[in-house]
Amino acid sequence: MKGQVRLTIADSVAHVTLSHPGKLNAMSRVMWQELREVFEAIQQDAALRCVLLAGEGGNFCAGGDISEYAAFRFEESSLRQFHDELVWGGLQAVLDCDVPIVAQIEGACMGAGLEIASCCDLRLAGASAKFGAPIAKLGFPMAPRELALVMCAAGELTAREMLLSAAVLDAQAVAQRGFLHRVLPDQDVADEAVMMASRVKRLAPQAARLNKQAFRALAHTQRALAATDSITNPYAYAASAEHREGVTAFVDKRSPQF
Repeated sequence: MKGQVRLTIADSVAHVTLSHPGKLNAMSRVMWQELREVFEAIQQDAALRCVLLAGEGGNFCAGGDISEYAAFRFEESSLRQFHDELVWGGLQAVLDCDVPIVAQIEGACMGAGLEIASCCDLRLAGASAKFGAPIAKLGFPMAPRELALVMCAAGELTAREMLLSAAVLDAQAVAQRGFLHRVLPDQDVADEAVMMASRVKRLAPQAARLNKQAFRALAHTQRALAATDSITNPYAYAASAEHREGVTAFVDKRSPQF
């Protein structure tokens, strides 16, 4: 089972569900491709008024599917293709979506999950949700465009703390820093997300789409993304011993030796 990104539509709301049983909905390569396809389909559906994005089974997304990493991460061209085409293709499709997106965040929201949540317009989380990107433990950095996205959504100080010290923050902490719109008791998150989507869908859909286009044009994210073009050889670390040790140690369930 490589996981899946499911799309169901009910009463002008697109329900997008990240599903990877047994892996806290970690994103596989298949799921990144499906995320792109799902959001491209949503963008083309003029009848849709809101998207509700959630993870299955009480977790949003725990990151990437590390069990796949050894197959492509240690060679620069395949690593570049993964981040610049597959991952960014999925994230860009979410960013390009003119339909308002409500994120229902429960449990783990780590790495890839943090990146996907950063693309959403309205973020609601349960009190026990956890946020971070502790990939330094795996021996590799965040890809530049993905870092620009997280830095603009979560704040530069938060991004530095997560990436340089592998900090994992609770929902209240990231809410205080401006990443979340609301923190709720865990048992109330799903209902409140549905209510939020219902409020959004009752408003003028053309105005919502035009607002999203304006937000996109005015966002700091666009300037930060443009600046990533000046970073040379961001994937040159692919074959490094540090990178291989971090990923291998995780798969082997041991502490890495850096």
